[in-house]
Amino acid sequence: MSRRDELEGGLARVRESIAGAAADAGRDPGEVTLVVVTKFFPASDVRLLAELGVTDVGENRHQEAEAKAAECADLGLRWHFIGGLQSNKAAAVAAYADVVESVDRRKLVAPLSKGAHQCDHAVDVLLQVSLDPPDREGRSGADPADVPALAAAVEEAGLLRLRGLMAVAPLGEDPAAAFARLVEVHAGLLADHPDATWLSAGMSGDLEHAVRAGATHVRVGSAVLGSRPTNH
Repeated sequence: MSRRDELEGGLARVRESIAGAAADAGRDPGEVTLVVVTKFFPASDVRLLAELGVTDVGENRHQEAEAKAAECADLGLRWHFIGGLQSNKAAAVAAYADVVESVDRRKLVAPLSKGAHQCDHAVDVLLQVSLDPPDREGRSGADPADVPALAAAVEEAGLLRLRGLMAVAPLGEDPAAAFARLVEVHAGLLADHPDATWLSAGMSGDLEHAVRAGATHVRVGSAVLGSRPTNH
């Protein structure tokens, strides 16, 4: 089986899952954007994905993302940066990322805005919210109580567009319950920022729960691309 056939099969299965979950929720599957996470996979896979109709690609690591975005610049893809972001790399990320999904603290806002201005390139921003219980050190993300101030900082910055929220379901917890909490936080954000309609939630293992909860973007890697290459 060719690599293209493998990717085509993975995409078909994921799109079927999205369509089924959307139908369960009475939603149009066209409302859900599939972001294929290509970290550790070569630019040749990105080219095949583009041929197969993928429009949005996600990366976690700046150096790899920057190189791959440059190599695939002719494809007209929307690049999502979804990894933990360091403030000293934020300006560089703004140069190629169309969407930064991992803004979880105020100190990232100024360098992102600076990078966007240097390239005259508007950047869509999602605030990453932690869904972990307060007493547990979990994955990165802003405390839900900090979202209003963070949203205001992004709105005030030049060339950054506040689009909505991103979150990762905590390990070992029912994702449906976690995404229900995210929907509550999102409702609060929408009250003050009605255009911040994007909700990026759901990965290979829990994307159906996310779509049923109202996710507009799902971030899927292994279910499309297979296991990560072992040379990393």
